[in-house]
This record gives sequence, structure tokens and C-alpha cells, in this order.
Amino acid sequence: MADIKASDVKKLRDLTGAGMMDCKKALAEANGDFDAATDILRKKGQKVASKRADREAKEGYVIGGTSADGKKAYVVSLNCETDFVAKNADFIKFGNDILAAAIAADAADIEAVKALPYGKGTIQDEVMNQTGVIGEKIELAFYGKIAGEATNVYNHMGNRLTAIVAYNKAVDATVAKNVAMQVAAMAPIAVDKDGISQEVIDKELEVAKEKTLQEQIQKKIEAALKKEGINPAHVDSDDHIASNITKGWITEEQGQLAKEIKAKVAAETVIPQQMIDNISKGRINKFYEEVTLLNQKYEQDNKITIRQYLQNADKDLTVTSFIRYGLEA
Repeated sequence: MADIKASDVKKLRDLTGAGMMDCKKALAEANGDFDAATDILRKKGQKVASKRADREAKEGYVIGGTSADGKKAYVVSLNCETDFVAKNADFIKFGNDILAAAIAADAADIEAVKALPYGKGTIQDEVMNQTGVIGEKIELAFYGKIAGEATNVYNHMGNRLTAIVAYNKAVDATVAKNVAMQVAAMAPIAVDKDGISQEVIDKELEVAKEKTLQEQIQKKIEAALKKEGINPAHVDSDDHIASNITKGWITEEQGQLAKEIKAKVAAETVIPQQMIDNISKGRINKFYEEVTLLNQKYEQDNKITIRQYLQNADKDLTVTSFIRYGLEA
């Protein structure tokens, strides 16, 4: 067996990031061969990854950055199992290294990022290696990029949430930061109405129509109950009816009458389709205001929308795309 020197162990540790004991054991097993020892540590990482494949990696480090010319923005999320690891300096450095490599290569997608060179292997190889070193499931969970005439990045404190935004032209730094913070805080799903899929719109419209129908029926039920001298709030559910009878707030007869009125009105009421459509249209417009960035109220001044905020800065300025990525709370 080769004589394993402390300096060799340190050298392997510096190369791989593995623990001192793991490096010593790997060198001993490889009879002092550094390449073989590195391969042993890599395989250990693969074994650990296999054992922890079913674990959830919900913690991590989310970071965004821009290209040198500012016309492209990128975001990556390196995930792990615990907050303790997420705050580790080496883990954070690895996340920053991945982002830097992705920006330098202008990687097309997450698979391209995983295949980028890192050390003696690839980024994905190092993910496996770090899994073995740390003993937790480590994964490159997300990668995204956008492009425009100008871009901006907002990394929220704690690095659990990043928003990147692209514009159609150069933009003031303060304006860009405020809009990116809006994206982070208000979580829009599209830039404007035309960015929402028809499937989502149809689903929201269906929900809006059903909610409108039930509200209109409820109004008629409440009117019928009040006409009989029954407080609608006392009979809004069977459990509430039973409870209020016990409390003496309503009689058993009133409770039974309320149930009959509710069933009869619900069965007989017909709401004009035009009314349902008109009210539902208003609900959909409200939905657009809540989930599309340009139509959202500006968080710092709810008298104007983000569209108006941008136009106040430059009448031709608009957002062309954005990505918001965050870890679950």
C-alpha cells in the first residue's frame, strides 16, 4: 500500500472539495494515484446521489446575472436539502461558478449548462461530486435566460428568489430595479394579456361564470330568507343551522324553513346568460390586472399601472419578457 502523505491528502481535497478522511481513504484505495482517487470520490458521489434520489431538494441558492453588454440575463437555482448547506460558502461559490459558466457560454438550456466543463469533468459531474462531499441531494434545478435591448436582475435578499426582466430599449437603472422588484413581489404570469394561454383564459372564464352564477343565486336566497324574517347569516350552512338552534337564535321550524327555501330557490332560479357573461367579463379583466405585469398596479404607487410607470419614464419603453424563479417558502 502506498504511503499516503498529508500533503497529498490536502492536494486531493483542494482538487475535489471532499473531506480529509474521504480523500485519505480514496488515495489509500488508489495506491496514491490521484486520477484513480478522484474517480473513486466521483463514484462515491454517484452512490450517495442514487441513495438520496427520492429526497426533496427544496432549499438552495438562486442567483441571476447579465451578459457583459447587458442585453441578456440569466438565472440558475442550485438546490439542496437543508438551509444549512444552502448557506455554506463552498455551496454558494459553486452556484456562482455555474452562473458564470452559463453566462460565458450563453448556454441554451439547463442540459447545456450541465454539460459545460468544470474542473476535470462537467458541471453535472461536480454536482454528483458535491452530493458525495456534502451527503445531501444536490441538483441544478433551474436555468433560464432572456434577451432584450436591455435587461435587469433583482436577486432578493437571502438568494431564494430572483427576477430577471428584458426591455425593448435602454432603461434607467432605478426604473429597471423597481420593475424587477415588482416581478419578484407580485409574481405575474405574463407580460400582457396576449402572453396568457387560451387554456388558462378558458379555465378562468369557466370559474368566473360559475362564481357569478352562485353569487346571483345566493342573493336571491338571502332575499327570500329575509322576507320570512330569517337572518341569512344564521342559516348559511347545515352545521350553522344546528348550532344556532341549540343557541336559541333560531327555532327548529325556522331552520327547516331555511333549508326548504334554499333548495327551492336554487332549483328554480334562472340567471340571464347575458348577465353572467357581463359580470364574468369584468372578473376576467380583474384577473388580467392581477397576473399580467403591464396591467398590475405599481406596488409603490397603486394609482398607476406598471405600463403607465414605464411610459412616464419613456413613452416608448416596455417590458418584452421576464423570468421569476423562487424556492418554495
